[in-house]
Amino acid sequence: MNSSTTVAADDSAAPARDAATDRPERSGARRALLWTAGTITAATGILLAVGSFLGLYVRPTSDDWCAAWKSRDMGVFGITSDFYNTQNGRVTNAFLSGIIYSDGLVGIKILPVILVVTMGIGLVLLGREILRLFGTRAPLLLLVAVAMVLETLLFFAGTRSYQVLLWTPATISHTMPFIIALWALLFGIWAFRTGRRALRNTALGLTAVVGFAIGTLSEPFTVVSCVLVGTAALVCLPRLKVAKSWYPFTWSAVYCAAAVIGLTFLYTSPGARWRRAQTPPTKMSVGDVFKDYFHIWDTILHQWIYLGAVAAGLLLGLAVALLAPRRERPAASRPPAAMLRVIFVLPVPLMALCTLLVAYALRSGYGPTGWTYARTWMNFMIPLVIALCGYGVLLGHWAGRRIAERRAPRLAPIVATVLVGAFALAATAALVPSVQKLAVSTVYRSIAWDKQNAKIRSEIAKGETDVAYKPMYIGSLAEPFFTKNYQRDWVAQCTSKFYGVDRIHKP
Repeated sequence: MNSSTTVAADDSAAPARDAATDRPERSGARRALLWTAGTITAATGILLAVGSFLGLYVRPTSDDWCAAWKSRDMGVFGITSDFYNTQNGRVTNAFLSGIIYSDGLVGIKILPVILVVTMGIGLVLLGREILRLFGTRAPLLLLVAVAMVLETLLFFAGTRSYQVLLWTPATISHTMPFIIALWALLFGIWAFRTGRRALRNTALGLTAVVGFAIGTLSEPFTVVSCVLVGTAALVCLPRLKVAKSWYPFTWSAVYCAAAVIGLTFLYTSPGARWRRAQTPPTKMSVGDVFKDYFHIWDTILHQWIYLGAVAAGLLLGLAVALLAPRRERPAASRPPAAMLRVIFVLPVPLMALCTLLVAYALRSGYGPTGWTYARTWMNFMIPLVIALCGYGVLLGHWAGRRIAERRAPRLAPIVATVLVGAFALAATAALVPSVQKLAVSTVYRSIAWDKQNAKIRSEIAKGETDVAYKPMYIGSLAEPFFTKNYQRDWVAQCTSKFYGVDRIHKP
């Protein structure tokens, strides 16, 4: 990334479309791409709208019970102090929890739509900036369609859809960190593009704050993001000629340093020490870690739906090759071919390493069943899905250039667009049953929960201090009475504090 490239790529400096742009085959390709993008946007939009709307039917379960009563009784700073001193040291996690749960259940009901909107807009802007970096552009509708396909896959293609979108504790720990980092990156890119020193310094300061916040928000995302951003810092060293300015390296280094400081702050906190004391480390072999690692990848590879990210990238690559004007960088300013090849293959080993690190962390924290905590996979699934899309863009651009250079039949771009779009739609359609199941279970539980909640509140109003609670399981999450020992049943104790009673019991 460098200033000359950015200025040349600016929309205001983009060259006018040449006369060939208006040829019939080019016009037909544009219409096909836009119609396909519109159809995909509508299809994925429906699924994402359903997921967002389901937030209105979210009710407390598992960690919700604890976060809700602590936010109510302790306040935002009280729960932050509690996490630091007695829970796990995740002060940013606690601070966000305190804000979200501060108004009863309102926060957890609107959080899904906030996640969907902020991630979607962020991905669109990121795609636009990346294309601008390479001196090209694509129709906004197509960028929106690609972003929505990626969101749909991330939220609904996994094995724990409820946890990654609707369960607030998991979204705070494993979905929100990416969104925060994404917007910090976008601000950094924008500040660099303006060329103003004051804005660049502001962006670096914000990056330091964000890095520390993420370090005390989510341990797995901190590790994954530092691996990715640290690699980017090395690639962006000016001597490698990928970037001529020191700013990309400096931004990346500031983020990594701040995140490591934050993670150290978390790890040395009294709460983290207490938590480690509750679950002493067990013997773990390299074979155990790789066993979990292969379990994770076996689960992912059995989900062909993730190829929808490649299809979405193919559409974007075709659009860039067939429609968008492109100003070539001078040969002297281009990165060496060897370095470009390295950058091309980097995502594969990086994703493998990130998955292995998460598998190790899960085995350390949760034992042999740790790999099943698929909500934590979001920490590497988000960059993995984006990488799949990126490879699709490269493949689509290559195919589009071949179609254009070899003067393929007039219908070739249209046929290619329709076929790729049909696959992306098929991947979206394959998610409908899981979204339907998610909707039914969420709505039915909310109805039953509201009925039981009204009954409990009525009993409390009459002076009861020991009320009946029937567990209502959803999303493979814990509910009261998950263990026979009430003293060790932290969910039941948090539920009783949520209702302000001495004890709860089974009906």
